[in-house]
Amino acid sequence: MHPNSLPGTPTFARPTGASGRRLVLLNLTLLMPSFDIVSKVDPQTLENAINTAKKELATRYDLRDTKGGIELNKKDNTVLLSSENSMRIKALEDILLTRIVKQGIDGTALDFTAEEQASGTLVKKTVKVRAGVDKDAGRKIIKTIKDSKIKVEAQMQDDQIRVSAKKIDDLQAVIALLRRTDNGQPLQFVNMKS
Repeated sequence: MHPNSLPGTPTFARPTGASGRRLVLLNLTLLMPSFDIVSKVDPQTLENAINTAKKELATRYDLRDTKGGIELNKKDNTVLLSSENSMRIKALEDILLTRIVKQGIDGTALDFTAEEQASGTLVKKTVKVRAGVDKDAGRKIIKTIKDSKIKVEAQMQDDQIRVSAKKIDDLQAVIALLRRTDNGQPLQFVNMKS
């Protein structure tokens, strides 16, 4: 292995010079254009949206006497909604979603699928903020890319997907394809290397 190549990447030898005795190693992974597909939410923007939703909750006439409210848990990356009944929980969901979209965060970044739970006199619901591309969504995205027959390689790396190709045009075609399809969560395309 050549000292300048990364471990786990294929390297190929090519003879140089008239005698062909000296070898130069090329790392093809480093030479290929690539980008990463990620799904993340800016924590400061999310916090601003939650604070704006709290202010609206305090000023709305129909929700003025509501016990509970909206709380952000930064550690678990969740939002806790609590109120007296499920009708008001739905109103809190609507306020939260409206404020998040107005702050420029994609509404699909929130997972409202969790069930409501009774806790004493309050009903609580935990809304998960999606961060990272999970395994199922990653498989779906990779399948979409492979079914398109665009000459690229896509591979899952932790909570992101690395896409590499010989031409930048193919990478741009993949970005356009994924923007047109519904993936169930917001995607960002970062680290474009040519």
